[in-house]
Order: sequence, then C-alpha cells, then structure tokens
Amino acid sequence: MIIVPKEKPAVENLNSYYLDIRKLIEHYQGEVGSGCVHFKASSAEGVVFFDKDDLLNGFFRDSKGEAQGKTVIDRLVEAAVGHNFAISIYEINAEKVYFWANIPAADKIYEDLSAEFTDLEGLIKKMGSEKLTGFIDVSIGEGNEGGLIFFDDGEIIGNSFSWGKGELNRSKESQEILIQKTKELGGIFHVSRISLKKEGGVLESEDLDQKGMPDVLTMLESLLSVFERVITSDREIESDFNTLLKKKFVEKADDFVFLDPFAAEFKYADQKVTFTGDAGDEELVKGLTECVNEIAEGLGILAQVKAELGPWSEKYGKELEKFHVSF
Repeated sequence: MIIVPKEKPAVENLNSYYLDIRKLIEHYQGEVGSGCVHFKASSAEGVVFFDKDDLLNGFFRDSKGEAQGKTVIDRLVEAAVGHNFAISIYEINAEKVYFWANIPAADKIYEDLSAEFTDLEGLIKKMGSEKLTGFIDVSIGEGNEGGLIFFDDGEIIGNSFSWGKGELNRSKESQEILIQKTKELGGIFHVSRISLKKEGGVLESEDLDQKGMPDVLTMLESLLSVFERVITSDREIESDFNTLLKKKFVEKADDFVFLDPFAAEFKYADQKVTFTGDAGDEELVKGLTECVNEIAEGLGILAQVKAELGPWSEKYGKELEKFHVSF
C-alpha cells in the first residue's frame, strides 16, 4: 500500500531520467533530515522513507508484482531504466517519519465494515478510545469518493479527502462532511494499525490447535460453511448469505456482545472463522447456533438445514450436549 503525505512536497516534478536516485536520497537525508521520496510513473509507483541516518522502509509495485523493505531502492534504480518517474520529496517531522515508514506494513484490524451496520462517527470515537496508531480508509458509495483519517496513539493527526486540494486536512468541518456522505450514500471502512514493533496477529481457525479453543472454532467454522452452502444453492433465496448473517448478528448483539459487527470480534469470511474476543466456548456455540436456527426458520428452510447438518451434529454431538444445544 502506497500512502504519502498529502501536503505540498518540498520538491516536486523531478525527472528520474536526469537523476542518480541513490545520490538524490542521500542529498535529501542531509537537506531535510527525515521524509520520503515518491516515485510515480504510468505503470509503476514506489516510495522510500528515510531519516538523516538511514533508509527506514520502502514499497514498490509494477506489473511484475510488489516489493517492500529497504532494498526497494535497488528495484527503483533498476525500474528507472524503463520507467520515466516523476519524483517528489516530502519533508516529514522526525517524530512522525517512523509512523509513515510503517504504513506499507500496516495490518488491517477491521475490514469491510459497512455503513449499513457501522456508524463512521462511532468508529472514529472507538479508534480514539483504543489508542489507535494507524488510519481509517473510507470508501463512499460506489467508491468514487473517499477519505483517510490518520491517528497517532488515538489522536487524529490529519485527514485526506478526495474532494480536497491535496493538503493534509485537519478541519473538523471536512471530517463531518465525510461522515454525512457515508450516511447518505453508504460506504465501506477499513481500519489499519501501524506497529512500530511486531505484534501477534488474531487467532484463525487453522492456528488454534496450539493456541486454545480448537474444537469450538473449527466446529463453528464447519457449521457456517454448511449453512452458507445451503443458502447459496437455494435459488429462491434472494438475499446474500453475508448480509443475512450480519443482520442477524446485529439483532443478537445485545445478548451476545461478541456478535456486534461494530466490535468485529467474531468474523466469518471465505469459510474461515476469526475470533479476537473474550467470550467462552459455551457463549460462542449458543450465539452462533441461535443465529443459524433463527435465520433458517425465518427463510422456511429449517428442516433442510437440519438434514444437511446431520453429519456435523453427529461429529460434534459431545460438544452440543455439553453446551445444551441441539439441531
């Protein structure tokens, strides 16, 4: 992911054809101290972040793929032979350059949050309370407009909007316009965390045999996979499976907090379960089985779902009995 400051660069519109890229970066390490060099061509793009002593990180992409790390400079030097890069140099405060340098390695912690279920204003407040260092990427409507909201330890340090003039906008008014547009036109939100040190990721079902709750999450993953197959194969059901599931999660969130799509503790996507909350095994099983039962009953396919889940019920019979759940 290539994101550079939106403020006016210290130097812009240099042409790579006339430049020694390594010497250019060395020069601006001494000239501005800390910042980044942005390379832009029609079919390739790259960025290198630096402080006065070292290259901090880099990112490069072209038709052949992507590369990340300090060695990106080698790819850029090589690519400059075949690409006519327009080069801009941005000065970045020494205290903030490490934030920017880690953007290419940012981890998405909440993905594909829909304005239908998630209020952007509430999400902004939540990220502030969680002391997020990272950003919210907002796509409005069909994706023709959008914005970025940057956080440093929970504090908003700037915003960038598709209707702006290129500066890193810090006005509350522009942020309110972004919020209002998502209410009127809908939108999708992604939240990414920038880590200055490596942190452990969320637990996924395939990793859980060493990390706890293996049977329960695998069991629920299998349940939802079968249920999804039944719904998607029934041509009389017009609603999308994920939409049905999210709407039911919203309904059940008061009883089972981990189902709240806003909190995004429990996620099911691509037939895989991801869980980052504190709910116990029994609560997880009861919450998900109630959702499946109620959705199936509402669609008039409960008998069909129970039949399809026969092998699943046999396999996890002990667990279902333990948690007083039946199908």
